[in-house]
Amino acid sequence: MRQAIVVGAGIGGLTSALALIRAGWQVRILERAEVPGEVGAGITLFPNALRALDAIGVGDRVRALPSGGVAGPAGMRDPSGRWVVRVDGQQPIHDMYAVHRQDLYGALAGALPDGVLSAGAEVVGTRVEADRVEVGYRAAGRDLSAGADLVVGADGLRSRLRAAHWPAYPGPAYAGYTSWRGVTTPASAVEASGETWGRGTRFGILPLGDGRVYWFATASVPARAGTAGGNPDARPDERAELLRRFADWHAPIPELITGTDPAAVLRHDTYELRTPLPGYVTDRVALVGDAAHAMTPDLGQGACMAIEDAVTLAAALAGDVELPDALRRYDAQRRPRTQSVVRASHRMSRISQAHGPLTGPLRDLVVRLTPPKLAERGMRRVIAWVPPPVPAAR
Repeated sequence: MRQAIVVGAGIGGLTSALALIRAGWQVRILERAEVPGEVGAGITLFPNALRALDAIGVGDRVRALPSGGVAGPAGMRDPSGRWVVRVDGQQPIHDMYAVHRQDLYGALAGALPDGVLSAGAEVVGTRVEADRVEVGYRAAGRDLSAGADLVVGADGLRSRLRAAHWPAYPGPAYAGYTSWRGVTTPASAVEASGETWGRGTRFGILPLGDGRVYWFATASVPARAGTAGGNPDARPDERAELLRRFADWHAPIPELITGTDPAAVLRHDTYELRTPLPGYVTDRVALVGDAAHAMTPDLGQGACMAIEDAVTLAAALAGDVELPDALRRYDAQRRPRTQSVVRASHRMSRISQAHGPLTGPLRDLVVRLTPPKLAERGMRRVIAWVPPPVPAAR
């Protein structure tokens, strides 16, 4: 049986492991965290991701989670609460499926066979040989190694595997704004969802379906010195900073902020892989998710693309195939699509974070006058993706 080592136990890593196991591979996940889990708040899954999860037999497990989405009045408002544009039930945003990141992590991790996930195992290097790849890692204070036919780099924005195997790549670039996220249970039901756009600031609201509400906020500010972009941190003063920026915005925005435990307010600067990687595979290493194509969250497609990657990689590797050919096929299928979504997400971030005295009002006017079918055309193409089949190995 062919063997794969997956580096990283995030959404992309877990899905990669599940997909490869279905395709007949023996898989081990190396995760550096002592207690694996997703730090975060809400996450959005669109039909493209759900179809991918169905292809590897875990879609129903995810759909069984407490979930929400866009219900009732939805769209974009200004800080006073006036609707700039409203959407109806036929638009792509209504196909969105919102869950808590920790719930999604639990569903995927719970589908793994025993012994697949090794926690507290920090990968420190790889050595590619003719027919194997050796992975060096540190666990429990010891230097260890393991061999496999393939290594899947699912180690995120600051991927060590990407840095090691693509040393000339410039790395992540700051997207120009910072983000806060939180989950709270408001005293009364939230009846409207969507985003509110100010000048260089945004606030988004999305019910999770069990009384909880996921919210996020953004502000166009310089990157924070000394922080590893994309790594969340919680600081007691972040809620105060949010109230300073959003206290006079329409209800229920101030109430959602004050109703969130200050220690549970997450903040991270937003980074992206703006420069396209020249390839997602090399020798016996393949990258998935943020390690390959980290994007801004403006289209809600980051996790969706990682899930698509995982399923497409497993489909390419299923059956009696030559590894180099399979990896080239994966790269050819995924690189154009994901890099297109990176660019589209970046363009949306420039629009939504407009902060000039003229560009902000002009943006709102353009959004208001744009026909809905024209505005949604690109998103419909993204979420129409259909996964390749991943036949279960016998």
